[in-house]
Amino acid sequence: MLTPEYLHALQNLPLAARRAAEGMLHGAHASRRKGAGMEFNQYRPYQPGDDLRRLDWRLAARSDRYYLRESEVDTSLVVHLVLDATASMNHRDDNGLSKLEYARLLCAALAYVATQQGDAVALTVLHPRGLQHLPPRSDARQQQRIYHTLEHIEAAGRFPDITTLAPLTARRQPALTVCVSDLYEENGEIEQLLTRLRAATGEVLLLHLMARNELDFTYRGAVTFEDLETGQQLQLDAGQQRRVWQQQLQAWLLETARRARTRGFEYYRLNTAEPLTDALREFLRRRARG
Repeated sequence: MLTPEYLHALQNLPLAARRAAEGMLHGAHASRRKGAGMEFNQYRPYQPGDDLRRLDWRLAARSDRYYLRESEVDTSLVVHLVLDATASMNHRDDNGLSKLEYARLLCAALAYVATQQGDAVALTVLHPRGLQHLPPRSDARQQQRIYHTLEHIEAAGRFPDITTLAPLTARRQPALTVCVSDLYEENGEIEQLLTRLRAATGEVLLLHLMARNELDFTYRGAVTFEDLETGQQLQLDAGQQRRVWQQQLQAWLLETARRARTRGFEYYRLNTAEPLTDALREFLRRRARG
């Protein structure tokens, strides 16, 4: 199992994406439907109302029977990757990786998998300076565009305002939206955005990033915590506050998952100390259902 710190140490995002995804792609194939495409699949008897242009006249001439040629056509999706690049994503876990570094690997691997499945992939990076957006494309160069954008992202500031986010939901286009975020927000901005995206595009898969040192509260002694977006600081004794922290965190996580599912999002929590495998498997499961 490839750890996220190993993938990050490669210092090669295309290679890391491929290495992370190659195990997941084994046995996974593009979903297919019967249709009038180019690749021949099988014959079936003619039925009244069928398109006569698909009738195999040569076979009819030889056998005096009427059959239609069926083919398989790949069904593809638009996969829209939405990456939270606000300052809280700079939080660093005990393995040395920040949430943004983990998210960068994850988005690259998701783009690789989606491209291998024949999907058109879009990428939107959310930060206060404005939206950084790559429109959906399925050509061979789109992966490189996405890798290049991901490699140059820096997390900073707070979540964009409504005006900045408006172009994302201005046009309705069916898509599987995959949002990667730690969900640290002040007034429900992420939830509001995803609600509008779900209305505009359809299915939303929310991948919630949490660091292991947050989940397990691995800190020791006197600790000063700083809100990376507001600069607010809090001093506490880790040993005395561990139980209270974990109780409050679990309550928040349960409520976050409940609210996400109430809004109609597919919610999945990720630990940034663990491999990308589960997230990729979840993506393939949602894609196959789509």
